[in-house]
Parts: sequence; structure tokens; C-alpha cells
Amino acid sequence: MRDVTYPPIIVTAKAAFRALGQNFQMTGTEHVPRDGGVLLAFNHISYVDFVYGGFAANPSGRLVRFMAKRELFDHRYVGPLMRSLHHIEVDRGEGVASFHTAVDYLRQGEAVGIFPEATISRAMELKELKTGAVRIAAEAGVPLVPVILWGTQRMMTKDHPRDFSRGTTIAIRVGEAMHPTGADPVAETAELRDRMSAMLATTVAEYPADEQPPGSWWVPASMGGSAPTLEEAARLDAEEKRERARKRAEKRAKRQADS
Repeated sequence: MRDVTYPPIIVTAKAAFRALGQNFQMTGTEHVPRDGGVLLAFNHISYVDFVYGGFAANPSGRLVRFMAKRELFDHRYVGPLMRSLHHIEVDRGEGVASFHTAVDYLRQGEAVGIFPEATISRAMELKELKTGAVRIAAEAGVPLVPVILWGTQRMMTKDHPRDFSRGTTIAIRVGEAMHPTGADPVAETAELRDRMSAMLATTVAEYPADEQPPGSWWVPASMGGSAPTLEEAARLDAEEKRERARKRAEKRAKRQADS
């Protein structure tokens, strides 16, 4: 693929990291192969995970094509940027097209990024994963590499104000590759979640203690923080979904009334 936009975006991102005085804990980046198709599976805790997730493959010289929700591609300004970076549009109501596009990219030797949780975790720990990641990797015949991000939620996530204070540590942990066969996507997805959960626990434990005092809102309740539990987060997610549906219904009703 011809990349005109991606290289300057990376340069700009690195400059922003330096301007923010961010410290990086990079672990296991050698697990990202330097060539050939590879699917990277990320946890999702922040609106900026796309930026930092791509950085996980930077030491291997790879450009990651992220699978992202259609709404980003529909945005007046973000959409053209997403397409110029060759990211993959995902329609949550009809995911067949994005599945096949991801498989095609992988067979062409691209690095593709996916968030198996589908949405940001308010609990800051892994929600249930969709089976799409293992099914895509199996169909394309490529390794599936788990990646954990930590610290990004401190900057920009759900239910909390943005905070781009200087000196934030960003942890990126890359695990050993899985090689899904697709014979049992549910079992392979459970294995992926177990691996990522263990990686997350290690990442949180090794994060600088002076930046993560007990009771921090960005730490899972199960790990001594005050983030919502998975059950509480599920309730908040359901409320958010209902509110969005209500607003969409109001907009449709208004358009009909105006027509």
C-alpha cells in the first residue's frame, strides 16, 4: 500500500509524546514480526488507544491498519484521514465486509489492529471478547499477537475529563503470538482473554507506584483501584446505549416532522 499520510503522522505523534514528556515502558515488541501478515489484538481503555497501539509495532517497522467503527469514517475531518491511513471501516450492524477486508489485508502481508472488546472498558479490565479476532486470524492464516496498553486512559476515556499533563507513563506490553485454527473460536477467544488478562495484571503491577496510588480511578476495582467493577460498567454501558438510542429516535422524529 502507498502511504503518504502515515509517516508524517508518526513523526507528529512522536513529537507530541516528547512535548508531553511521556515515559514509555515497552515490553515484548520483538513479538511483532517484521514482515508478513499479523493481527494485533489490543485491550481498549481510551479514545487514544489507536495512536499508542500503533506505536507497539513501530520497533518492527510496521504500520498498523486499525479496524474502527464506521462513525469515525463518516466524520467530516476524521474520515478522510482514516481512509488515507488505510484503516478498516467496521459497521457494527453488518461486520461481514470488514471481516473480509481485514482478511485480505492480512493475506497481503499487512499488520492489522483490532479491539476484541469492541468498546472502551469503563472497568479498565478486559470485558468479554468478541470472537472476530481469532476467526480473522484463522481465516487469513496469520499469527494473533496480544497487546496491552496502560496509562492511555489517564488522558482521555469515558466519564472523566481529559488530562494531558506532562510526564505520564505509557505502558505497552506485547505478548507471544497465538496461532488460531478456527476449529473452536469460543475456546480460542477464551484463551486470548486469559492471556491478555494475565498481561494486564503484570502491566498494572509494574506501573510506577508514584503515578498509581491506591484507589486511583483508572485502576480496576479488582486490583485496588476505584474504577467500576465489570458488572457496574456493564450497567453504565447499557444506560449509555439506551440514551444513544433515545437521541437517535428524537433526531429521526425531528427530521420527519421537518420534512
